[in-house]
Amino acid sequence: MRNDIERVFFTAEEIENKVSALGEQISKDFEGKNPLFVGVLKGCFVFMADLMRHVSIPCSMDFMAVSSYKGGTSSTGAVEIQKDLGQNIEGRHIIIIEDILDSGNTLNYLQSYLMTRKPASITIATLMDKPSRRAAPVYAKYSCFEVPDEFVVGYGLDYDELYRNLPFIGVLKPEIYTK
Repeated sequence: MRNDIERVFFTAEEIENKVSALGEQISKDFEGKNPLFVGVLKGCFVFMADLMRHVSIPCSMDFMAVSSYKGGTSSTGAVEIQKDLGQNIEGRHIIIIEDILDSGNTLNYLQSYLMTRKPASITIATLMDKPSRRAAPVYAKYSCFEVPDEFVVGYGLDYDELYRNLPFIGVLKPEIYTK
């Protein structure tokens, strides 16, 4: 797998430092609010697990499975909810946890979908933000890294369900995903 990586973008240590700082900031900003962290599967799971270890306030979590990629390298634009939340979110402060904010189409849809359930607020926290690809008016309040328009994998991010288990974030060699 490592032979498929063109270069390492962020090391495990760099990721840990950013995620730790983000957890501390969210803890300060949401003190006394008991937020509900909503992880967008599958990509969020490594980031969310590490982030939650650095959140020091009462909170709860749930997960959604949402897809718009269908095995490719870019969003199809058609969003499909494969797993919905298991609890009532009315009046709750929601923090959506996403691995990467790319086109914004999926998160735009998800925010609209969740707003119909009357939460107190919806905030987005993402491991990486790729603003050069933004097609929808969605912005993350919290982001660990801004990345250019390159195909990145590792630390939960995949290509065709592979590479999620890499402890770093790397740029995938183009010949891997253009076969």
